[in-house]
Amino acid sequence: MNIKFLEVENVVKQYAGHLALDGVSLTVPENSIYGLLGPNGAGKTTLIRIINCITAPDSGEVRLNGKRMTPADVQHIGYLPEERGLYKKMKVGDQALYLAQLKGMTKSDALKALKYWFEKFEIEAWWSKKVEELSKGMAQKVQFIITVLHEPKLLIFDEPFSGFDPVNTDLIKREILALRDKGATIIFSTHNMETVEDLCENISLVDKAKIVLQGNVAEIRASHATNTYVVRSQSPILGNEKIELLSQSTKNGMMESTIRKQISGGNNLLLNEIIKQTEILSFEELLPSMNDIFIKTVKA
Repeated sequence: MNIKFLEVENVVKQYAGHLALDGVSLTVPENSIYGLLGPNGAGKTTLIRIINCITAPDSGEVRLNGKRMTPADVQHIGYLPEERGLYKKMKVGDQALYLAQLKGMTKSDALKALKYWFEKFEIEAWWSKKVEELSKGMAQKVQFIITVLHEPKLLIFDEPFSGFDPVNTDLIKREILALRDKGATIIFSTHNMETVEDLCENISLVDKAKIVLQGNVAEIRASHATNTYVVRSQSPILGNEKIELLSQSTKNGMMESTIRKQISGGNNLLLNEIIKQTEILSFEELLPSMNDIFIKTVKA
């Protein structure tokens, strides 16, 4: 059973006549990765700032473990902002140690944890380098470590893969999943919908200050199904009043057909129609991607 960990209830925020959030509500289950999605200017950053107690809502509230959040709760949050905030002239090790102590860690505990992470990411040689000497990807690794070092209960990652090559993107993905498995609850904000499908269990899509789509990722994709399937078979499939043939080609000695179901009822009815024509080797429903759903919902 999912336990409510973070609750945002009817949050409203306005800046100089601009309504940034308009009655936004969402619930993030404990030990989950929750996607906070939306186009630029939709209100995501404002909501993240409110959760971090950087700013306060005009109305509504945020609860952590059933209690209204206070500035003291920030100690239990790790926040990786999209706009990185490392001091360029400061040495990497000194800065990491300083920021860890600001989060309440003792110097000895911080040094022990930093040694673990620097060895894990194979960046021990960066300890005495200034941040300005690092590439964007290197600086991003350091900031990721600083974000997770104090083992916060709630982690908020805003575009965490910016500046990473595919190898390091995969590394950070695996670390995010490991942090979830160790007990962290994670809010993940990104424009990369493929990553959302890989990592997130539930999402909220914000557009023009409101939640316009919310729920379980798999259920959302299923609810937007278009009755389209890919069928691999021994011989061609012919279109008729029950099967619309969208495309067909030969691949590796098999016929691969994309079809759309034109009859009501379950998939067994469709399979029965295909079996009348040919032997089925594989059958797969084509669900729309989160990217397609994002674009469709925002443009609606």
